[in-house]
Amino acid sequence: MTTASPPVRDVVPAHRFDETRLAAWMAANVEGYRAPLKVQQFQGGASNPTFLLTDGVGWRYVLRKKPPGQLLASAHQVDREYRVMKALGGLVPVPFMRALCEDPEVIGTTFYVMDYLEGRIFRDATLPDCTPAERTAIYDDLNATLAKLHQVDFAAVGLADYGRPGNYFERQVARWTRQYRDAESQSIPAMDALLAELPARIPSDQSVSIAHGDYRLENVMYHPTEPRIIAVLDWELSTIGHPLADIAYNGFIWRSHSPGWGSLDGVDFATSGIPNEADYVAAYCRRTGRAGIDDWAFLMAFSIFRLASISQGVYRRVLAGNAATEGREAVNGTPALAEQALQILRAG
Repeated sequence: MTTASPPVRDVVPAHRFDETRLAAWMAANVEGYRAPLKVQQFQGGASNPTFLLTDGVGWRYVLRKKPPGQLLASAHQVDREYRVMKALGGLVPVPFMRALCEDPEVIGTTFYVMDYLEGRIFRDATLPDCTPAERTAIYDDLNATLAKLHQVDFAAVGLADYGRPGNYFERQVARWTRQYRDAESQSIPAMDALLAELPARIPSDQSVSIAHGDYRLENVMYHPTEPRIIAVLDWELSTIGHPLADIAYNGFIWRSHSPGWGSLDGVDFATSGIPNEADYVAAYCRRTGRAGIDDWAFLMAFSIFRLASISQGVYRRVLAGNAATEGREAVNGTPALAEQALQILRAG
């Protein structure tokens, strides 16, 4: 049990549900739960609404559910988040999974409940409150944990059917093309160019591993005082995929200019303790036994293309009033991301 105060607020009107029904489900499905139930919503986030549940004896849980409204195909699959974290328990740092509910009669949509963990999530990638030695250790464990994930035998942990092995980039380009077209709200020439040029650059490397899909500093939780990860979070985009997609997406932090997403602009890599992009990628290669990575430009451009497609979906939900962040400005980040991806692809 923990005593710290997490960043929560009252449940926003768009995400309210029948708390009485949830309490009854908790009593029947979560071992050790004791009434009454208090429900609060975590601040921030643009994808799956997340809630803090506190029971009558002060034990805390986290509930993740699909957002309301019409959803894009294959998006917001909280059931997959639950399954992969449950399978990885003891192998990769993940929260303890309590139960999954796929009955829409309870709160209106699929959700799962896991134990609440007390720790640190670093929203500022420059780690301004840490020493150089702490920064080095924090980024090193981020790197080591990703390498550890990619070396898990996914068939041995029951995830052989969690995705289709092989042809990952082909399938992903097709998927994010569909997602983008489904959410398209304006003509973006750079996105059209990426859709035309990415397929021809897909690498021949057909490595297969569990792919997190959204692996970055803000999506992991560190120990309250130690520079080590205690939970990898936000598994919504995970699948059986290509490990290089994860390391490239993780590496986008060195190319990002958005403080909201995470950026290392202005960091002095010689003195800050934070590694530069090349050293970070080299550390990953050492840990996974790779001599190097071919066509890093494609991998980076593909990662940014995915972000551009996701950004378009978020923008569409904002316009529809279904985004999890109340008061978010209706600004579409897709054009700038698409331009950046296209420049990297063509320069490489």
